[in-house]
Amino acid sequence: MHLTIPDKLSGREHTILLGRKESDFSGLLHNPDQRDYLKNRMEKEKEIILMNHLDRLLIVHILKDEPGDPAQRLENARKGAFNIHRLLAEHDIETVLIQNAGITAEEILSYVEGLALTNYQFLKYLKNADEKRHKLNAAGIVSESVGPEDIHHLNTLIKGVFYARDLVNEPLSYLSAKKLSEEFIRMGTEAGFQVEVFDKKRIESLKMGGLLAVNRGSVDPPTFSILTWKPENPVNTKPIVLVGKGVVYDTGGLSLKPTHDSMDYMKSDMAGAAAVSGVFYAVSANRLPVWIIGLIPATDNRPDGNAYVPGDVVTMYDGTTVEVLNTDAEGRMILADALSYARQYDPELVIELSTLTGAAQAAIDKYGIVAMGNAGREIMELLKLSGENTRERIAEFPFWEEYAEQLQSDIADLKNIGGKYAGAITAGKFLEHFTAYPYIHLDIAGPSYNKNPFNYRGKGASGIGVRLLFDFFYHRTH
Repeated sequence: MHLTIPDKLSGREHTILLGRKESDFSGLLHNPDQRDYLKNRMEKEKEIILMNHLDRLLIVHILKDEPGDPAQRLENARKGAFNIHRLLAEHDIETVLIQNAGITAEEILSYVEGLALTNYQFLKYLKNADEKRHKLNAAGIVSESVGPEDIHHLNTLIKGVFYARDLVNEPLSYLSAKKLSEEFIRMGTEAGFQVEVFDKKRIESLKMGGLLAVNRGSVDPPTFSILTWKPENPVNTKPIVLVGKGVVYDTGGLSLKPTHDSMDYMKSDMAGAAAVSGVFYAVSANRLPVWIIGLIPATDNRPDGNAYVPGDVVTMYDGTTVEVLNTDAEGRMILADALSYARQYDPELVIELSTLTGAAQAAIDKYGIVAMGNAGREIMELLKLSGENTRERIAEFPFWEEYAEQLQSDIADLKNIGGKYAGAITAGKFLEHFTAYPYIHLDIAGPSYNKNPFNYRGKGASGIGVRLLFDFFYHRTH
């Protein structure tokens, strides 16, 4: 679905007039019968008011007000667009005009954002895809407060989210670690960021023991992708590094997962990697003046004949020895190598995204991202603000040193799991061991994949993290 600012209007477009109860629609409704009908429906507290002119639809959409809570107003706009999408689909609308009738620029942009995100579908493997495809393919925005730059910004952001969703929705039969890296190269060519891919031989020469250990049970080789966006005049003198978990499929290894309601969704275990690539697409396509580097270790985790086993001791990239007590705690093994590798960049900040623990999902479900880190209050509060702006909200967990005590091993420097409790936090503390810079860990296990439809986030991959971090970088540069 493409967003535009129309050059001229014919008066025959399917149109949504977007406003509030206090909005004056009289200048946009020239027919007195229409004005009377609108008044009657508004008195009955109707939010969506349909006027069918046979050859075109005219819809007045009254958005909920949230005095003193601008972030909630933006979310109401997105959810309002989700509700209107059903009506447009029922009438096979292909193009719709959205006209500002008394709301802010941020609200109308959030509305079309919600409409576009709702319109997403993954139909690649359906024989009858054309029959199921939504007819809606374009929306024109009429608002004095919205300009071409706003529309370009939003089009590219939505495309970044869609690319991330597509990657997560792809099955392992298509998306091996090697194919994932090829998709990054394709996205980079389109948007303008650089991609370098290390093959297995290079990974072995670097002695990335965590990534190699997880890959031992697979017939497919691992990859390690480095994404770079460095414009001419970035606002930061040291890079911000994004690290994404790229487990393209997770059986749990020899610590095998149950199939029902667990392993059957594990194609989504690379949602962190997908989010990082989506952020790079949106940031580079919008030419944001921020220097970012992405590190994505990728493999599948399988229980083949040479798979690593509980009780193994693995030597990581930085020389740390890790006693493996659960092969299903594989994400932290590959991420640890990437976090150690990030030290060479002397980064200003490292943000890592991963579908890391069921404990995070159990704690807050699909409604937010579990976060923790040592980067300081200012960074965490800015991320939380972006989380409110985008409704990809952040729940901060404690990161106290005492949690690291659960990772002490009798035979190695660390063990790869903690105790029975606080599993999301001990996983974060394991990763922190491999950092030597300001670090934020984002556990997106809950909101990354929706087993049932969830408003404009859809069913299947949500693309969580792309909008959050784009907003974070956008406000850093504006």
